[in-house]
Amino acid sequence: MDKIELKVASREILGKKVKHLRRQGITPVHVFGHGIESLALQCDTKELERVLSQAGQTRLVSLKLAKEKKPRTVVVREFDRDWRRGQLVHVDFYQVRMEEKIRLEIPVVLIGEAPALKAKTNMLDHALGTLTVECLPAKIPGSIEVDISYLAELDQAIRVKDITLDKDITVLNNPDLVVAKISLRPVEKVEEKVVEEVVEVEAEAKAEVAEEAAEAPKEAAPREKKSKQT
Repeated sequence: MDKIELKVASREILGKKVKHLRRQGITPVHVFGHGIESLALQCDTKELERVLSQAGQTRLVSLKLAKEKKPRTVVVREFDRDWRRGQLVHVDFYQVRMEEKIRLEIPVVLIGEAPALKAKTNMLDHALGTLTVECLPAKIPGSIEVDISYLAELDQAIRVKDITLDKDITVLNNPDLVVAKISLRPVEKVEEKVVEEVVEVEAEAKAEVAEEAAEAPKEAAPREKKSKQT
């Protein structure tokens, strides 16, 4: 796998003034790690976007800092975006030690086809989207694939303890947590809602008829003719 490289520079602008950097296409970043001094850096936003799309939060990134001969090996720990514009606000990198284990979240990817889904009344519930693992940086998996092809019956599930990984990777989640499960589609709820809506419409129609009847002018009752006495 090719190394993902990113050039960064020292940053002197701090606090609220960093908004001026963003206008120039530069994103503020931080680097921190076990036993190292936190660094305030900056990076070209387009290059940073490229690295984020390739590395995600699981692949190692070679961070090249001006005036440092040796690049720093890091992973993306956290990043923020402006929810209105989607613009990067900042990125935090965690510097790893290749001989020291690291803890991080790995995405769970479901593969295969579950035979149980042939029944239209069944659905697949992907209950756990990530697994928390601990391993050496060189052993970090990009994702964890879970085969669902043996889920053949309703209520059948795959739990954390059913997933087999490299012996050097430790999963920290509760072994009994459900990762994926075959559940029944909530058809009953849909039918109940339809019935409720029909009853509501009928009630409204009856109310309208009653209201129209109440507003209509009443016809005068016919008078009885008195018979003439002879």
